[in-house]
Amino acid sequence: MSNEHAPLLAHGVCGLSVDTAVCGMGGSEGTGEASTPNAVPRKLNTFFGVIVPTVLSMFSIVLFLRTGFVVGHAGLLQGLVMLLVAYTIISLTILSICAISTNGAVQGGGAYFMISRSLGPEFGGSIGLMFFLAKVCACGVYVLGLVEAILDIFGQDPVSSSALRVLPQGYWYTVLYSSIVLLLVLLVCLVGAHIFARTSFLILLGPGNQTLTYNASYTGFNGTTLRDNLGSSYTVDYSTGKVMSFASVFAVMFTSCTGIMAGANMSGELKNPSAAIPKGTITAVLYTCIVYVLLFILASSTCERTLLVQDYGFFQRINIWPPFVSIGIYCSALSAAMCSLIGASRILHALALDQLFGFPLAPAAITSSSGNPWVAVLYTWGLAQCVVFAGQLNAIAGLVTVFYLLAYAAVDLACLALEWASAPNFRPTFQVFSWHTCLLGILSCLVMMFVINPVYSSASIILLLLLLLFLHYRSPTSSWGYISQALIFHQVRKYLLMLDVRKDHVKFWRPQVLLMVANPRSSCQLINFVNQLKKGGLFVLGHVKLGDLDTLPSDPVQQQYNFWLSLVDKLGVKAFVDLTLSPSVRQGTQHLLRITGLGGMKPNTLVLGFYDSCTPEDYFLQDPAFYESEEAGGDDFGVDLPSLQAHFPPVRHVESPRWLTPEEYVGIISDAIKMSKNVCLGRYFFQLQGESMGTKMDGAERIIDVWPLNLLRPGSTSAASVDVCSLFLLQMACVLNMASRWRHARMRIFLCVEAESSDQGWVVKEETFRELLRKLRIRASIKIVPWDSVVQLYGQKQTQDAELGELGLMRPAPALSEDFLSAVNCLLMEHSAQAAVRFLYLPRPPTHSSQSQQYLSQLEAVTHGLGPTLLIHGLTPVTCTEL
Repeated sequence: MSNEHAPLLAHGVCGLSVDTAVCGMGGSEGTGEASTPNAVPRKLNTFFGVIVPTVLSMFSIVLFLRTGFVVGHAGLLQGLVMLLVAYTIISLTILSICAISTNGAVQGGGAYFMISRSLGPEFGGSIGLMFFLAKVCACGVYVLGLVEAILDIFGQDPVSSSALRVLPQGYWYTVLYSSIVLLLVLLVCLVGAHIFARTSFLILLGPGNQTLTYNASYTGFNGTTLRDNLGSSYTVDYSTGKVMSFASVFAVMFTSCTGIMAGANMSGELKNPSAAIPKGTITAVLYTCIVYVLLFILASSTCERTLLVQDYGFFQRINIWPPFVSIGIYCSALSAAMCSLIGASRILHALALDQLFGFPLAPAAITSSSGNPWVAVLYTWGLAQCVVFAGQLNAIAGLVTVFYLLAYAAVDLACLALEWASAPNFRPTFQVFSWHTCLLGILSCLVMMFVINPVYSSASIILLLLLLLFLHYRSPTSSWGYISQALIFHQVRKYLLMLDVRKDHVKFWRPQVLLMVANPRSSCQLINFVNQLKKGGLFVLGHVKLGDLDTLPSDPVQQQYNFWLSLVDKLGVKAFVDLTLSPSVRQGTQHLLRITGLGGMKPNTLVLGFYDSCTPEDYFLQDPAFYESEEAGGDDFGVDLPSLQAHFPPVRHVESPRWLTPEEYVGIISDAIKMSKNVCLGRYFFQLQGESMGTKMDGAERIIDVWPLNLLRPGSTSAASVDVCSLFLLQMACVLNMASRWRHARMRIFLCVEAESSDQGWVVKEETFRELLRKLRIRASIKIVPWDSVVQLYGQKQTQDAELGELGLMRPAPALSEDFLSAVNCLLMEHSAQAAVRFLYLPRPPTHSSQSQQYLSQLEAVTHGLGPTLLIHGLTPVTCTEL
């Protein structure tokens, strides 16, 4: 084989990157920053790239400005419960982040990259955009918090305790100051992630708060103070004027837990993201949890509730040197804002590289010479500027929390899907997780979303669904793999094993069709018709490629599947494709009848095109989908229209040699019957209109005609109308009548009787048949057709042979006169000329191959000029009168 000596990891398989290949990026289609030859070198280690930004993002302004707010309103006990709930949620999500990040090479985009490469482009793109919006809103929260802290000291509001009241206050002033701070953040982020990481480390070393001095409401460590602060006391928030509750306080407090992906979002700059993200994130979260618990206990033990509730900046009042707290607030808020802005820009940059949202995000893919996505930073800054118009931190805290919870739920969903899919290549080195933790993480995130704000939660989920529909409609090309395919495979395999053929019952029978197609150019109408006829059953397009594998260097069939699957997509039919290589069409059809399908899903009906001398028409020249060049780029799998047109040969003309001899064609019918398969022959279906995917015909003017008797054996009419084959005809016609495009069609059943017979048995026969239709719940009109003249032409000898019943059917087909065949054809033309499709009884083929041509000639004479006709020979009991 030509590829036996190809590089072992040519496409970054198993999550490893070789040269420029990245797992899931698909070589030239890769979209990650490290997937290009000129990739930006990774410089950040675990401490600077993960621990520092995560700690600073989780401390941010909540540590300094909202610790007293939480403890004052909720009390120590409920505050600790809030911490427990929040850290439980984020801990479950961290387990999922660690599992996904250690299962392969993580590129730029952090959480978005992990979700999209795990769940596919639809989920990845929609969740990625939601997470981007969450980071943008968080940036606005941090900037507003910083401005709030600045105005607390330098604002002209008389409430301020500072003598430096020089800054005018008000809504528009707040927006102005926030815009100035945001501009400063923008300038730092335009420089790049490396400068930001070093700046963050300096901020982390900056001063903190020490509760050692006293205030009018500061009691020091006091048991009475602690007891007073144990319970909750929700009152009016002085900044928003609204009464607080557990949900609203938790929403503000949870903003301190939204930084767990700060390190993951720096994945494009990390030296070893698969090792750094788990280690750094877990370390940072444990550290911040300990600090928050200690601060809650210290604040509730030393400060009266009035101070905690009425002064967000109470740490300044009780600190040994108030500027320590102010500097800490400014530094942490500034760092968190920068972290959010640069993290959001990296997500947007990854979205732009993946081209999921098309032109609007295309400029965000531009980077500087150093690799900084400066256009994405400008995009993010512009949206963050819109957020600061909220004017109050608490006003948008709930929205930020809801966005983050939805993103966390998506990460848990990605890990859960990978675990449930049981894919062999899902082998994360981080093993401290299970599907239980993933599912619990999803449920806890969703529950807390609606506890915090049902309106925001509902709106965010609706927005997510709209984005999903948009991306599904765009059908973006990706080579990342689709988790849906892995999950479907896993579940289908289990259900196929449960589908026991020994438990089949006639009540639940449905057509499972193998349609043999020589050239789809002339068979598309029949393909579309059978798609309507399958009634939720298996539908397989079969094709035999003539050849011998011993004489070929490789199997030519494998290269053809994409073309056939592209054909199925263009026709819009729900069909599988099964191709085989064989020295003859008959032998190949035998192979397909035996091996197509799995378990209980195997074909029970063979459909063939009719064997006649008609020159077929080229359907590809009639349907615009096959000749308009709108999709010049082809489909997701590289099959464009010119390639599809060139793959299938031109239709057969009059002088063209046939692939099949009459003996081989009739032999295929005989083989199928020997294998207990029902057989259908379709003729004139190129005349059938309205079956293609784009038509809107509802069948209101259509008529379905059924002739449930063997027209070539008139003497057997007394039994033929109720034999297995006749009932199979009725069932197939009824199935077609239930299809969407045929639901309003009228069904007519024709009973041929000898009206001049003296016994008048046809009256009883009509009543009996009407009662049968009632029991079978088939709505159809019964038409009585006298055919005495036709029976007379059949001849005495043939009548005697036919009265032998089944024995007569097993014998070689007798020679029928041309007059008789012409009379039968005229009978059909007279009564069924207006029908859209006709169902006729197909006699059993002759046992002697020498009579094959005669058999086909009889069928051709009977159906000549009829229009779309399906000749059916049914062997399977398919009708049931039981409940």
